[in-house]
Amino acid sequence: QVQLVESGGGLVQAGGSLRLSCAASGRTFSTYAMGWFRQAPGKEREFVAAIHWSAGWQYYADSVKGRFTISRDNAKNTVYLQMNSLKSEDTAVYYCAASSGGSVYIGRDYNYWGQGTQVTVSS
Repeated sequence: QVQLVESGGGLVQAGGSLRLSCAASGRTFSTYAMGWFRQAPGKEREFVAAIHWSAGWQYYADSVKGRFTISRDNAKNTVYLQMNSLKSEDTAVYYCAASSGGSVYIGRDYNYWGQGTQVTVSS
């Protein structure tokens, strides 16, 4: 089992920045990749970004490319999502997830999920 705890969400004005953190504990040695997904009210969950746990390869949705940066600290078992130039359409609950294999873009390929953290961007 892997436990994931997100933090760092909140209310920010458009154009502002936030950094989300996701601390992993448990059987983290089996982790292949860590990802961030988000779900806005009335919409389906969507992929935001992912990072290969050992190699550090990064993957982004087109909607956040150039604005968001995913990183990880292997020593702390923590993954971060730095979000800059935030827009109102970034408002959503953001979820951290851990995968032991499969596509980093597909939510069902992730085995463990955090509880989510709310990000609200006011225009």
